[in-house]
Amino acid sequence: MKLKLLLATVTLAILLSWLYLFVGSLEYGRFLLLPPCLGVQPSRDVEREALASRVRRVEQENQQLRLQLSQAQAEGSDGSPQWGTSAEDRDPPGGERSNHTACPKQRTVHKCEVGDGTSTLAMWIANVGWEAGALWNIDLLHVAIVCAGHNASRDVVTLVKSILFHRKNPLHFHFITDSVAHQILQTLFQSWMVPSVHISFYNADDLKAEVSWIPNKHYSGIYGLMKLTLTKALPSNLSKVIVLDTDITFATDIAELWAVFRKFSEKQVIGLVENQSDWYLGNLWKNHKPWPALGRGFNTGVILLLLDRLRRLGWEQMWRLTAERELMSMLSTSLADQDIFNAVIKQDPSLVYRLPCFWNVQLSDHTRSEQCYTELSDLKVIHWNSPKKLRVKNKHVEFFRNLYLTFLEYDGNLLRRELFGCASLPSPPRDQLQQALEELDEDDPCYDFRQQHLMQHRIHLFFLQYEFLALPNPTDVTLVAQLSMDRLQMLEAICKHWAGPISLALYMSDAEAQQFLRYAQASEVLSARRNVAYHIVYKEGQFYPINLLRNVALTNTQTPYVFLTDIDFLPMYGLYDYLRNSIQQLELPQRKAALIVPAFETLHYRLTFPKSKAELLSMLDMGSLYTFRYHVWPKGHAPTDYAKWRTATVPYRVAWQPDFEPYVVVRRDCPKYDQRFVGFGWNKVSHIMELDAQEYELLVLPNAFMIHMPHAPSFDISKFRLSAGYRGCLQTLREEFHQDLSRRYGAAALKYLTAERSL
Repeated sequence: MKLKLLLATVTLAILLSWLYLFVGSLEYGRFLLLPPCLGVQPSRDVEREALASRVRRVEQENQQLRLQLSQAQAEGSDGSPQWGTSAEDRDPPGGERSNHTACPKQRTVHKCEVGDGTSTLAMWIANVGWEAGALWNIDLLHVAIVCAGHNASRDVVTLVKSILFHRKNPLHFHFITDSVAHQILQTLFQSWMVPSVHISFYNADDLKAEVSWIPNKHYSGIYGLMKLTLTKALPSNLSKVIVLDTDITFATDIAELWAVFRKFSEKQVIGLVENQSDWYLGNLWKNHKPWPALGRGFNTGVILLLLDRLRRLGWEQMWRLTAERELMSMLSTSLADQDIFNAVIKQDPSLVYRLPCFWNVQLSDHTRSEQCYTELSDLKVIHWNSPKKLRVKNKHVEFFRNLYLTFLEYDGNLLRRELFGCASLPSPPRDQLQQALEELDEDDPCYDFRQQHLMQHRIHLFFLQYEFLALPNPTDVTLVAQLSMDRLQMLEAICKHWAGPISLALYMSDAEAQQFLRYAQASEVLSARRNVAYHIVYKEGQFYPINLLRNVALTNTQTPYVFLTDIDFLPMYGLYDYLRNSIQQLELPQRKAALIVPAFETLHYRLTFPKSKAELLSMLDMGSLYTFRYHVWPKGHAPTDYAKWRTATVPYRVAWQPDFEPYVVVRRDCPKYDQRFVGFGWNKVSHIMELDAQEYELLVLPNAFMIHMPHAPSFDISKFRLSAGYRGCLQTLREEFHQDLSRRYGAAALKYLTAERSL
């Protein structure tokens, strides 16, 4: 196989050499595949000489390929060439991350080298899939972003999408985060699985002491000063980095900005765009006294930092001394790190490289942003640095807004594409997932179910502001549920019925997530709550991943106990307090039990909700309420024993029965839901079965209830009812679940298999 690949590579390389000659004759010597860093020479003769040199190199590589092919043929019938590891396949001494542009280096035949100096990876041609099998050395671009809190973690995703959309290079994002942003972004990128993207996190708490002594009036607070510490925060062997604010949108490949580093003089260490407002001119209002700046000053929304030079210059001491001196008269910063960067540059203007202003078109009020470009196509980076954000004044603001909204609602799943011309770096989770998908039998009638089970969904935790509990009450309980866009109307009602913490997993597209955001922010009920956690699981695949959603909501609770319910149920008023009291009275911390909340339903969209058990029983007798699913699926809740519940005054124990699926209160560390069950059917039944297998007591609460509100049938239940194949696959999954249960719990699980066969 590898002999054939080598032979194909030789042929394609020869074809490419002729292609270079042909294109060169058409375009005055410019190559079709010429790397950007080689540029376009002003002289036609120079271009032709470059073309000739390029062809000679291609011919040399052809000779090298032929030599390798002949060596491979001589190695025996197994056809396994012994590729040696050269010095260039290893990290440089000391793991230095030089970041030197790799374009001028000679391209190799069977490797894709990432030019950050951290890892030079040998990639077999067979795993690459580029036409010629000959890959360029490609720079690994480093981007640093300070991100803290829920809102910034949400904003930075749009920035990242815009970068990924245009990029052609591997990327390494360096996030300086608080604990909230760390949890959110780590989960997001782990579940996103974007090829050739590296992520590193740095604890902002470790850097606070460096800047906490600086009074800052800017709304960004202490995090707005963190960029001053990057020479210390980032790895000492990282030589250069692009630093971005979270409210940036790219309209071009970030590699173009990275290429500007090559234009720095020997003394220049910081690349910045001039500030486009009059802030530093000091004429915005009477007695306006800004920090010292060179001319109009510079905006720090986009920064190019040569870290190695800054360290040699003693950057930490430099900015500290400048800040201390200016604070004696200024007393505080108004624009956070930007004031201090400008004061340093005012003192030594030779440090700064002036970036063209299209690299940071600032859309705050009173700016000269419109002078940065003559055509909209000239734009490179848009900076929404106004508190008004999308409502800022600019004659092209509609275009800017549309560009921003495009990335805001862009399907992030589409950005999982491989880079052209460079195989993705090894990623065990992604490789394992790919292997598992490849092992599936496409002829299996249940292939779609199995594929959905393996599908990796992007997950954005805590999409809105959430106040974490410092010390949860030992009997506290969180309501856990999942929903999609068509159930949003239930949120306000549930919040009115349940005062305690709520954890919700929402299955949405990127565009729907933004619609939800606007809905939640406009709702007086939802915007007033800070103990409701919204976790977005982004849509992918043809089935509703109901148990994945439940597990996401369950895993990200904080309280010791969870109330596992569905979004279509309204809990009785006061249920939150009743459950906490019951947990304490039943001494649940010392026993393994699941508390059952009896379920009822109404067929009326408008319901006068019962305020007590007595009112509910009266409505039950009058026929305005029913026991849940008594006319469709009585086995699901019959073991609750509603007849006994009518007169019960104390909790009573019930036995597990086949297809029992009550709504329960359990400890947070209970078994997770089995994610093989997607769509409709057996998703709760399997969970209750596992609780019973782990010997949980099933206790019915005598004074608790919940009522199911009517809604249109879900798409998945319609498929279940109409498709015999769907029902057949569900039966197959049930049998496999029984087998797995038997392996985990041994003889104790035999009763479930016996009960299944007796049905």
